[in-house]
Amino acid sequence: MKRLFSYIYPVTKTITSMYSGELEITWYNGKKHLNSANANYSYGSLQRILKYGLEQIKISDVNSILVLGMGGGSVIKTLRKDFNYTHNIEAVELDPVIIDIANTEFGITENQHLKIHCADAFSFLESNTKSFDLIIIDLYIDLSVPDKFLSTEFWDHVLKSKSSKGSLLFNASVKETDSNNIEALVSYLKTKVYKVDVYKKVNNTNTIIITSSL
Repeated sequence: MKRLFSYIYPVTKTITSMYSGELEITWYNGKKHLNSANANYSYGSLQRILKYGLEQIKISDVNSILVLGMGGGSVIKTLRKDFNYTHNIEAVELDPVIIDIANTEFGITENQHLKIHCADAFSFLESNTKSFDLIIIDLYIDLSVPDKFLSTEFWDHVLKSKSSKGSLLFNASVKETDSNNIEALVSYLKTKVYKVDVYKKVNNTNTIIITSSL
């Protein structure tokens, strides 16, 4: 009934998170989205942005994926359904409320090919000993990437967790005021990896950064 009614008028319920404030789960035009006060967290424009980034990567060569900032899990569904990705995915999400929403509202649950860690991405990488062929970094609080996730210390941890042939996909920015930080990060990454591509105004909003080693 909610799905049908959503073609006429959005149907929304609100859940409070200590990390993200008021979260909204909204049925709109027959699809369910997860939003913060000002940003789409999953299954809307964000899903289209990350799908565009994934289309720039040869997913058939990727045997393991780490997702930093799982949100409602839309990128996991995109990988499984649109790219037929069947290998293991590990996902890190700080907010237990969002992990519960991903499970109850969007059917994202742990299984033999998906491991979900409720943890801070910085702390997770500090202790991580695995390597991944693709690391997807989507670490937002509302419209902002916290400063620590733009630091060289964090990105050194990211690079150490990347396999020798691996790629990085970073959903980098919404706001124009972040451009100086993004340019500094791109310059730093160019000293560490073979190739860095920057895609601006993806879906008319975000900047995407993709690195490759070969």
